[in-house]
This record gives sequence, structure tokens and C-alpha cells, in this order.
Amino acid sequence: MTSDEIQLWTQAERLELADFFDDLEDHEWAVPSLCGGWTVHEVLAHVTLSNRVTLGQTLLGVLRARGDWNRMTADLARERAARFTPAELVAQLRESAGSTRRAPGAGPLDPLADTIIHGQDIARPLGRVRQVPTKPGVAALDHIIGSRFYGARQRLRGIRLTAVDADWSAGDGPDEVRGPLSDLLLVSTGRVAGLSGLAGSGVARLTTTF
Repeated sequence: MTSDEIQLWTQAERLELADFFDDLEDHEWAVPSLCGGWTVHEVLAHVTLSNRVTLGQTLLGVLRARGDWNRMTADLARERAARFTPAELVAQLRESAGSTRRAPGAGPLDPLADTIIHGQDIARPLGRVRQVPTKPGVAALDHIIGSRFYGARQRLRGIRLTAVDADWSAGDGPDEVRGPLSDLLLVSTGRVAGLSGLAGSGVARLTTTF
């Protein structure tokens, strides 16, 4: 894949996610997402930060969170959600969908993976479905598995993943889990909700890693 292709995929995912948000009812913004402690509104705020947050904001946030990266990320999302309404944030997401700017430390595939994963984080608790496009989904999953940032190497050790909706597999076993890309993406990033869509000898073993 080329950098231009990755950028086009990312732009398309952002625009489709903005369209998804446009369809939500007022009460759905306060629904808890799959991101522990985050509402749907706060997940949207986080997504808009991917091409806006600066190095200075990141460093200050890490200091305030006493070195806890996850806490820093959550704090920034909550602060932004408090500043902007859902409608304002959706407009920001759509307006900057084609931006090539990335958060400090992020690689070319991180914004794509982030957008796809967070689309599932908000859709599933709302009882809605967001399809994962095959080529972008495979690229995001390969990236997540190969990155140290997401913790997938430790989580998936000894398990072979096989997609049932794409010609894709990874890992060397001896156990296997099979399922759609959406569920494989969720479990690879530590979302227990993805387990419900998986089958195979590795499911029980994978369950113990959460």
C-alpha cells in the first residue's frame, strides 16, 4: 500500500464516521462506549484530536497525568467534549477528514486504525453496525499486531488469528481464533466485546488476557 492510499482510506473512514454521528439521537451521546469511562460524546472528541493535538499539549497532558498515557488521552478527550457540542465536533471531524497531520508519535496507519476501532467502540453499545472495509481493515489489523503500542503481541502470543470475511490470517498458534475483522480488531486492542464474535480453540485462552 502507498501513503496516498492510506490517507484516502483514513479520509473515507472519517467522513463515514461523521455521517454515522449525524444520525445519533440526543440521548445516545451520553451512552458509555467500549472505551472504559468514555461516553460516545467523549470518543468523538478524542477522534477529532488525532490531527489537532500538539506536542506541547501532549507533553503537558502526560505531566498532569503523572506519566500515565491512557489517563492523559482520556483527560484530553473529556476536556474537549466539555468545550464543544456533538454537532461542533462532528463538523470538525468532517472538515479535517483529509488532513495528513498526525498526533505526536503516531505513524501513517495509526489514524486509520484509531478511526476504525473507535467506530466500533461507539456503534456496538448503541446496538448499531459499522462495517469494516476489507483492505483498510486488514491494513489496520496488520499494523496493530505488529506495533508495540497496542499490546497485541503479548495479548495474542500463541494464537493464530483468521478472518472469516477476508483472505487474512496471522500468528503461529498453536491455538486459533476465527471471526470477522471487526471482532479481531477489537480483541487485538484489548476490547473484550470482540470475544462474542470469535470461535476456535484460542477463545478461552484469549479470554484470560483481559
